[in-house]
Amino acid sequence: MKTFRIGGVHPAENKLSAGKAIGILPVPERAVFPLSQHIGAPAIPVVEKGDRVKVGTKIAEAGGFVSACVYSSVSGVVNKIDNIIDASGYSKPAIFIDVEGDEWEESIDRSSSLIKTCDFSSEEIVKKIKDAGIVGMGGACFPTHVKLSPPPGCAAECILINAVECEPYLTADHRLMLEKGDEVLVGVTLLMKAVKVKKAYIGIESNKPDAIRLLQEKAASYEGIEVVPLKVKYPQGGEKQLIDAIIGRRVPPPPAIPINVGAVVQNVGTAFAVYEAVQKNKPLFERVVTVTGKSVLKPSNFLVRMGTPMKQLVDAAGGLPEDAAKIIAGGPMMGKALANLDVPVCKGSSGLLVMTKAEARRSEPQPCIRCAKCVTVCPMGLEPFLLATCSAHGYWERVEHEMIMSCIECGSCQFTCPSHRPILDYIRLGKGKVSGIIRARNTKK
Repeated sequence: MKTFRIGGVHPAENKLSAGKAIGILPVPERAVFPLSQHIGAPAIPVVEKGDRVKVGTKIAEAGGFVSACVYSSVSGVVNKIDNIIDASGYSKPAIFIDVEGDEWEESIDRSSSLIKTCDFSSEEIVKKIKDAGIVGMGGACFPTHVKLSPPPGCAAECILINAVECEPYLTADHRLMLEKGDEVLVGVTLLMKAVKVKKAYIGIESNKPDAIRLLQEKAASYEGIEVVPLKVKYPQGGEKQLIDAIIGRRVPPPPAIPINVGAVVQNVGTAFAVYEAVQKNKPLFERVVTVTGKSVLKPSNFLVRMGTPMKQLVDAAGGLPEDAAKIIAGGPMMGKALANLDVPVCKGSSGLLVMTKAEARRSEPQPCIRCAKCVTVCPMGLEPFLLATCSAHGYWERVEHEMIMSCIECGSCQFTCPSHRPILDYIRLGKGKVSGIIRARNTKK
């Protein structure tokens, strides 16, 4: 069974909600839509206070090529445009909408019928994806239409669908494959047509045998799609690791990207969103989110309207446990702790993890014992201890030279460190500083 070749760890899977069918979360009383739900330029509001909107109404236009539109997931009245604290802890502008009923735009096909045929050209498919505001649903939130528009001199050879879901606890993608398998596969064919390739691979880790079996059976009637079972190893969901695991190619260091080795990687949730956008004329305004944790009363998977406060998800899963100490947006390896539960669900919200006091407690850092475990597990072949130490001392030129920007922030180094050192914390600090230096350098040119 295939996997990537460098590094990786095996954290406890804790897929507590894997057997729970997707439930539909009620519409919130007020929805909040940050204008930065993606990598790139923030979206620009096209509504004002007092405007009435429906489900599927565009409320913000893409602010550039690397940007994405934002659509209302509710019907009601725009209350204000103001700042909120998002899941990353930063203050960002957002559109607040007071909900009144649940009226949808008439152009959206709300039927459950499966539509396989597509007469749109490649360019028309990419445009519909762009217009629908679709971004990578695995967490990175890179605008999908950009990935589907290779730069000059690059050509795609295959599509890789990331259905790995290697983060512990998260099961949203797993349930999506089980319950919307045909829609996902049609979405894959649309992505293939968009980038003009004849081959697509769907990578699924072997801890999801039901999803592998189901999609293999269904994929038999879709030309050019192959389901590839993979060994369970974190962080196999990283696009460079997935490319290595499935087609055996290694993406060179930045600025190289997957298209440089002929691959375009998309999340399985993105494939489903593409199906809905192209075949159902439905913009991206809802997604499946896992709510889980060892002390959560009812670990669940919910179809959630974007803009819904996280508190509503926790309440639907049985409420906040008494021993809750930290709530993570995402999984335990790459997720970020929330300051409060008023943070809204966004395009990249894959899960909500409630951690107990015992789980959330950090051990006291000890001196580095030079064991090199962090080097062994790094999937990018870096030296995490060196990057962290140099970042702690502000040696920004050194960490740039040591390829800190290649770090995918998977947390494998910190997870395996016997001295409990905050390696990833310092690397994130270094990446932020170096990124700013690079931007300033490019501005001067």
